Amino acid sequence: MLLAPSILAADLADLETAVAICERGRADFLHVDVMDGHFVPNLTIGIPVVEALAKRTEIPLDVHLMVSNPERLLDQYLDAGASWLSVHWEAATHLDRLLTRIHERGARAGVALNPATPVEVLDDVLPALDFVLIMSVNPGSAGQKFLSYTLDKARRLQAKARERNLEVTIAMDGGVGLDNISRVAAAGVDFCVAGSAVFGSEDPAATIGALRSRAESEVA
Repeated sequence: MLLAPSILAADLADLETAVAICERGRADFLHVDVMDGHFVPNLTIGIPVVEALAKRTEIPLDVHLMVSNPERLLDQYLDAGASWLSVHWEAATHLDRLLTRIHERGARAGVALNPATPVEVLDDVLPALDFVLIMSVNPGSAGQKFLSYTLDKARRLQAKARERNLEVTIAMDGGVGLDNISRVAAAGVDFCVAGSAVFGSEDPAATIGALRSRAESEVA
């Protein structure tokens, strides 16, 4: 199980400490939520912060663009240091073009799906994807309740990838914690984003390890 703590849930006035926690916990990625106040109601992390994070750590940055017209910002976030970058199917008018551009820039290309968007919309572009980010809460704010029906989406996507012999990483973001990560892993998810579960705990670094252990015990 790959784990990506979401720094949006950390103390945004002390991101240096948040990065150090992720390093101690051996996080696989830092998840960076970019919100534009249009596609989703909130505004969050901009390009200068991503640049600063990329300079501060060797942990790869997983940048999730929750923005309208993602083509406007794609190259700037790639320049800033995104290693994995996902755009929303609901916001991308020319999705194939965006995925091609991400690959041309040497990054991993992904598509994020809102909870109510079926995985079947990706049938035609699935061979072009490195990963799919299934939202298990509605995007735009932290602390929401996990939507259990998204587990079936993960199972359906896993079946599609196996049927077509495609290597697609299945990621899940939203409400994932110690109480449900075993079910998430059992559904075929192999990359989890965790925000409040990590940074809201008493020992965030230890929680990263506990999440991984619980997930891997399920799929062992």
